[in-house]
Amino acid sequence: MGGGCHWCTEAVFQSLIGVTKVEQGYIASIGENSGFSEAVIVYYDNSLISLEKLIEIHLYTHQSTSNHSMRKKYRSAVYTFSLAQFHNVQTILEKLQINFDGPIVTTAQQFQFFKPSREEIRDYYLKDPEKPFCKRFIEPKLKKINGGIC
Repeated sequence: MGGGCHWCTEAVFQSLIGVTKVEQGYIASIGENSGFSEAVIVYYDNSLISLEKLIEIHLYTHQSTSNHSMRKKYRSAVYTFSLAQFHNVQTILEKLQINFDGPIVTTAQQFQFFKPSREEIRDYYLKDPEKPFCKRFIEPKLKKINGGIC
C-alpha cells in the first residue's frame, strides 16, 4: 500500500489486529509507475481482517482523493500480486468510492519490485512514538482508526 510517507503508512497498518507483518520500503509497478515510490507490504490474517477493510483504512488515512504534486514519491496505490487480486482491488475501490466526496485517486497497481528501507528508519513509530513527526503526522491517523471513523 502506498499513499503518503511510509512511516505513517507503516504505523497505521502495524496498529491493526489481524496484520501480522509490515515491510516498509519502496515499491515499483509497471509502465508509467515503474519508478519506486514509498510504500509498505502488508501481511494479514484474512480471518481477522479483510482486504476490503485494509483498503478502507488506507483510503481514510492518507490523501486518497488528492492528486497533489508529490504523487510520484507518494503514489496512492494498492499493490497486487496476482491478476485476480488486481481485479478484486479495483472492485473494492469502486465500491468504497461512495464514501468519499471527491474521486478516489488510489489505484490498483501490479507489484513489480520492492526495496526495503534502511534498518534505522523501519518501525519508525514503534521505536519512538514521542518524536515530533510521530505526534504531528502519525498520531492523528491512529486516532482516526481508534475513533471508529473507518
